[in-house]
Amino acid sequence: MSTHSQNAPSVTSLTIRAAKGKRKLTMLTAYDYSSATLVDECGIDMILVGDSLGMVMLGRDDTISVTMDEMIHHCRAVTRGAKQALVIADMPFMSYEPGVETAMKNAARLFQEGNARAVKLEGGHDVVPQITALVKAGIPVVGHIGLTPQRVATLGGFKVQGKTADAALKLIEEAKALEAAGVFCIVLEAIPATIAKRITESVGVPTIGIGAGKDCDGQVLVFHDLLGLFDRFVPKFVKQYANLREIASKAIDDYKAEVESGAFPGQEHGFAMPRNEEDKLEG
Repeated sequence: MSTHSQNAPSVTSLTIRAAKGKRKLTMLTAYDYSSATLVDECGIDMILVGDSLGMVMLGRDDTISVTMDEMIHHCRAVTRGAKQALVIADMPFMSYEPGVETAMKNAARLFQEGNARAVKLEGGHDVVPQITALVKAGIPVVGHIGLTPQRVATLGGFKVQGKTADAALKLIEEAKALEAAGVFCIVLEAIPATIAKRITESVGVPTIGIGAGKDCDGQVLVFHDLLGLFDRFVPKFVKQYANLREIASKAIDDYKAEVESGAFPGQEHGFAMPRNEEDKLEG
């Protein structure tokens, strides 16, 4: 049972930025009301409504086909459940790449229709104009560099990034550019731990790692990975803190067996008619 206070103040982008160097930050994905409520009640700082929902919720092979309407649908559900955590919405593929105007229009939708309180964009120097414009308009932005799943086709698959000196220097430069553009934190995905440490030390905003070592300012995992609910593939950087798929499977097997044997439902699961009314019916 979580001991987190339900009266704690709501987390904001300013709260996250101010935590740099003071405490480790936590982020988890959530895609619906029930999971958001659970994550929120446990005191997680940030909930990411990730476009990873395309894979773990919708059964697709990648995140690229996720639409704005789908993101808004899931954001609405999550924001109904999250009372204190900062809800961040992924901007899906091609919702910001075409330019500032497209990014502004779609980020506004995630705020106004999805009730998100921050957005996340993948990319480095190429998305700096969009980030600058969004921040200027009052929309908090999270950056994301390293392995960027929306660009997996050009990266040659889900591969670790920054493994050469040149690639590592480019990542450090990109992080600095994102900070200058106004992001309040940066997700570092699938980057060698030594490089993630350098990036973390070179920027004044928190870094949130996923497969980027322990020296980031915080960590993020996918809800279904943490709980062992998604087993199509398990990345090396995932730690499964429970195997709920196994527990759920046994519960379903037990239900099936009890229905087939007649053990469920029992008398305690039903409703009785008042005896005098039953007598009337019989009469």
